[in-house]
Amino acid sequence: MPFPTAPASYRPSPDLLRGRTVLVTGAGDGIGRAAALAYAAHGATVILLGRTESKLEQVYDRIEAAGGPKPALVTLDLETASEDNVIQLAAGLAQEFPHLDGLLHNASVLGERRPIESASYASWLQVMQVNVNAQFLLTRHLLPLLQAAPAASIIFTSSGVGRTGKAYWGAYAVSKFATEGFMQVLASELENTSRVRVNSLNPGPTNTGMRRAAYPAERPTDNPAPGDIMPTYLFLMGDDSANITGQAFTAHP
Repeated sequence: MPFPTAPASYRPSPDLLRGRTVLVTGAGDGIGRAAALAYAAHGATVILLGRTESKLEQVYDRIEAAGGPKPALVTLDLETASEDNVIQLAAGLAQEFPHLDGLLHNASVLGERRPIESASYASWLQVMQVNVNAQFLLTRHLLPLLQAAPAASIIFTSSGVGRTGKAYWGAYAVSKFATEGFMQVLASELENTSRVRVNSLNPGPTNTGMRRAAYPAERPTDNPAPGDIMPTYLFLMGDDSANITGQAFTAHP
């Protein structure tokens, strides 16, 4: 059974996200950068979260130069972020914004590509910290702001190896299976008690630094650029997906 994507003819309205506030993790590069730019281009005030301030500043400048709403910038390394750090982040955002309309969990690390029998525990812990634990902390402490919105969307970034396990994908694949489970549990909890919808999205093969690291023999330009897969990211973040929750999407067929 194929995973759903945005309708083939989907064309988001230019003001799809006007007046909305959306937080994007890993916003300094790759798919996170493309999503931040796309959300801002469709009217959202984007909170750019990442670990490298200089990259976030470049995205910030691009949004302002394009005439988008003034973004916010948060430098936070998800590998080392404590619960207190995230609590402080949520409190700071609550002072600036009455609610949060969207959260894109994009930041991930690849870790090692090797058999389980030779995998290092340190790398395993790093992958789980960024790809699973940090997502829990952000979701847990930003949920009150999301629930305060008229309607809100949480998008978890999945992977093909988080839906069908493959040899040598180790901690990364396991972390993405965990992501899918987290999405399902949260969607089930919120479906009848909240106006927050929760879905996962597998970007598929995309020309990013992570993809190039995972497939060094692959010709990068054979895959779409991050900006080319944005229709499904916009579809899930905007009201066109208002009644969809608990689903596992893919960004392109």
